Amino acid sequence: MRKSAIVGLITIAICIGFLVSLNADTNTYSNFIAAASSNKEEHVIGRWEKAKGMEYDALKDPNHFGFYMKDESGQINKVVLNGTKPQDFERSEKLVLIGKMEKNTFYASKILMKCPSKYNNNMVEVDAKGQVKEYKKS
Repeated sequence: MRKSAIVGLITIAICIGFLVSLNADTNTYSNFIAAASSNKEEHVIGRWEKAKGMEYDALKDPNHFGFYMKDESGQINKVVLNGTKPQDFERSEKLVLIGKMEKNTFYASKILMKCPSKYNNNMVEVDAKGQVKEYKKS
């Protein structure tokens, strides 16, 4: 075999290995129990526990928002977002939290909210700085 063919095959093999390694690190949804045992950022999906209320006082500390969420396995945990309370939080149907669990509290860096809509399903992302992005589900 010629040297150029060998170099080409090695290059193709390296590219395929790189693409496979990118696919292997995909995140899936987790729950509070799995997030507690992990030391990396997790995606937890659930619903806001309206009966337990929320903690937000814009005059006292506008960068602290706390509430309780029930994940899909039924476990309820306290959630803290170091940022402002997302607009229309009370109307959200489902929440996807991105963050880490420390002790018995989940510290979210981002909150994705599925808001009810009469005509389409929209996902709204709110980060800790209060910036809002809306995603349309097709």
